[in-house]
Amino acid sequence: MVLLGTGLYTYEVSGDNWGDLPPGWSYKEATTVAVDSKDNVYVFHRGLHDPIIVFDSAGNIIKTWGRGIFTNPHGITVGPDDSIYCVDNGDHTVRKFTQDGALLMTLGVKDNSSPAMSGIPFNRPTYVAIDPTNGDIFVADGYTNAKIHRYNADGELMFSWGNSGTGPGEFNIVHDVCIDSQGNVYVADRENQRIQIFDKKGNFIDQWVNLSRAACLHACQTETGSLIYVGEYFCGIETNSMGKNLGPRISIFDSNGVLLSRIGEESYGEEPGRFFSPHGISVDSKGDIYVAEVSWSDYGSKMVPPKELRSLQKLIRQ
Repeated sequence: MVLLGTGLYTYEVSGDNWGDLPPGWSYKEATTVAVDSKDNVYVFHRGLHDPIIVFDSAGNIIKTWGRGIFTNPHGITVGPDDSIYCVDNGDHTVRKFTQDGALLMTLGVKDNSSPAMSGIPFNRPTYVAIDPTNGDIFVADGYTNAKIHRYNADGELMFSWGNSGTGPGEFNIVHDVCIDSQGNVYVADRENQRIQIFDKKGNFIDQWVNLSRAACLHACQTETGSLIYVGEYFCGIETNSMGKNLGPRISIFDSNGVLLSRIGEESYGEEPGRFFSPHGISVDSKGDIYVAEVSWSDYGSKMVPPKELRSLQKLIRQ
């Protein structure tokens, strides 16, 4: 058994791919993960079979769906009504589904990207967050834009904010977004190695620095306020890849930016207790953490010969 973290936030890590896949199935890489109100776990992956697999909390498959719909799975979010939002950065769309995979709404036009850095939705969007008070949709857009777009629940664009750069309100890969119980909007500004915090009108509030490459976010409400879970990539280079405390890792903050725990201090690797590239993160009602990693894209595809690596771990709170 491998334990990571500190104090109240100590976890046993699964070490291997989590989830009981059918014979012959593989994730290739699980790019993202989300948990619904019943602790069912939705895994969005890039394997050859149905790209959405729904598990119970023990890892048993409940259902699968989505084959033939997506070009390049990237982000998944469960809304407050347990509807499912999927972001496809290959075809530049955001889709809303029922839990069984019935399409309810599409934002963007399939295979029709806006001009790079135009600020117009969408060019390789990444993730969405849903406002629990009214269903508004906040889209991180993304790899080739530098915007957060706010839509109402009916899919009408309200406004956008952000520009390319390193200053407050500027982004260098706006990769993920979440909303806490007070309505604050957290943005993983990945290549600026920080999290920026805004109100829902896009006004800058604060930033958290001294992070590795902050890639994914999840906000949880507790009795004492919100917890913000952050997945971070490795931020070193090849010559210092043996260094510690450079990511990849999971960091847990309260909503005031106080660091409560860091999970993982070693560099990237296959050994239990290490990560590759935390790309999606979600937390269930027990406080267990699910981490999806783009380990094939960042590492496995570059090995000789190429190798599929672990890309989905469960961290069980002790």
